[in-house]
Amino acid sequence: MSNQEPENVSEPEPQKISEGLAEVQTTGKVFYNPVQEFNRDLSISVISTYTRQLLKDQLCTQPGVKCEAGISILEALSATGLRSIRYAKEIPGINKIIANDISARAVQDINSNIKLNNVEDLIEASQNDATMLMYQHKKDSFDVIDLDPYGCPSIFLDSAVQSIKNGGLLLVTATDMAILAGNTPETCYVKYGAVSLRMKCCHEMALRILLQCIESHANRYGRYIEPLLSVSADFYVRVFVKVFHGAQKCKHTISKLSHVYHCTGCDSFALQPLGVTKPHEKNDKLVKFCLPTGPPVSSKCEHCGGSYHIGGPIWSAPIHHPTFVKEVLTSASPGLGTYKRIQGVLSVISEELVDVPLYYTLERLAGTIKVETPSMMAVRSAILNAGFRVSYTHANKTSIKTDAPARVVWDIMRCWEKLHPASKKRIEGNKVASTVLQQAPQREYLFDIHPEANPESKQKGLVRFQANPMPFWGPGSRSQAMVGQDKMTRSVKNQGKRKRPADDSDCNDRVENKLCN
Repeated sequence: MSNQEPENVSEPEPQKISEGLAEVQTTGKVFYNPVQEFNRDLSISVISTYTRQLLKDQLCTQPGVKCEAGISILEALSATGLRSIRYAKEIPGINKIIANDISARAVQDINSNIKLNNVEDLIEASQNDATMLMYQHKKDSFDVIDLDPYGCPSIFLDSAVQSIKNGGLLLVTATDMAILAGNTPETCYVKYGAVSLRMKCCHEMALRILLQCIESHANRYGRYIEPLLSVSADFYVRVFVKVFHGAQKCKHTISKLSHVYHCTGCDSFALQPLGVTKPHEKNDKLVKFCLPTGPPVSSKCEHCGGSYHIGGPIWSAPIHHPTFVKEVLTSASPGLGTYKRIQGVLSVISEELVDVPLYYTLERLAGTIKVETPSMMAVRSAILNAGFRVSYTHANKTSIKTDAPARVVWDIMRCWEKLHPASKKRIEGNKVASTVLQQAPQREYLFDIHPEANPESKQKGLVRFQANPMPFWGPGSRSQAMVGQDKMTRSVKNQGKRKRPADDSDCNDRVENKLCN
């Protein structure tokens, strides 16, 4: 099929887009996704908080006004320029923004929109390859770099970590969730340097894979990251990290990464750190780096007898900075279009256990042993009554994030099954369920409602877990505006166009992948 457009196709009418304080026009060939308004609103809130902390007493409090002592921002993949224009008009303390795109048509739109919004003194349009532009700014580096590509961001990370200031803020989005969520672990390794797993906690796994990928690129140049906020939303993950210089500190990375052992039967998991730190025998101010012993599990799962898959490495250190999250939550503008969602999501994040990687899901625990699903309050209460901690995660509305060992979690489910016996017919022939239930709990766990079982975010009735923001929603198509388009119509039109495998070997690959999954 030819890539050339028919000569008689007329230019599309410019379309107007209003979001926040910005108003832009696009020809329809430049990518714009209205679903990502939450992404942009959250980014404005995070950068505003970061800028206030950085400038402190500097008198740069008026958004839309150039601040000589202010920050520099690079939006490496700008498309319409909407995000950069919103940054210029809604974030105080900005000295300069570069809105870059490799497309000449996009840059034409960016220039027009800069003039339309009267922000010529704050924004400079650039037509360049994003990676080359960042390499060119290794010396005159940026305070903030925003990478929001279509798909995988890894090709931009090497240049990004080199062109950001010490303590600068790096914002990174990844939309290739199928890869990060374990559908193609071999592709995930190629793109991110980690093996993804098909787990119920795949959304947090995706965040942690992305963070370890950024850290890996940073370490090559004697730099390391500190995650401030990590968000799984809609069809993408988005992380906000500070990048620091310090070759000595990079040595601590080995203790921040872990491999994941995932049981293919009951979905239990265990983490194996790549390294550990211990106090130095002769100097209290130093630490000693050691290799851990392992593995943390035997060849067969102790709970169900299943086999393990091994994934990672993932970032196993905290993915949020609690103090920073609370400051963003406090200072976020109620005038933002998605303010209620920001308030709800950040409230759940502020309640998350920061030192507990990954989570279980309630329906998976109950489904494994074929038992009536308990209420979330009952399970959370049982964990709290046993003396362990528990929280939700913003990534899943039925999540159970806890420091209780897997044995305790399954004992709680066994105690629940005693109170609500599973059907013998459903258990017969199910090896996993029967093996789990054959084991007696080591103690009795109580499901009496604990006073801390109901989190504050739920008590306040906040919008914690967002429904799909629009019909047929998703990441959209590369370099194509979603405004005014009927996605369902396009889907029907394109049905049956997918090509069949070219040869038998392709078919065999597909069958093999299906069997592995």
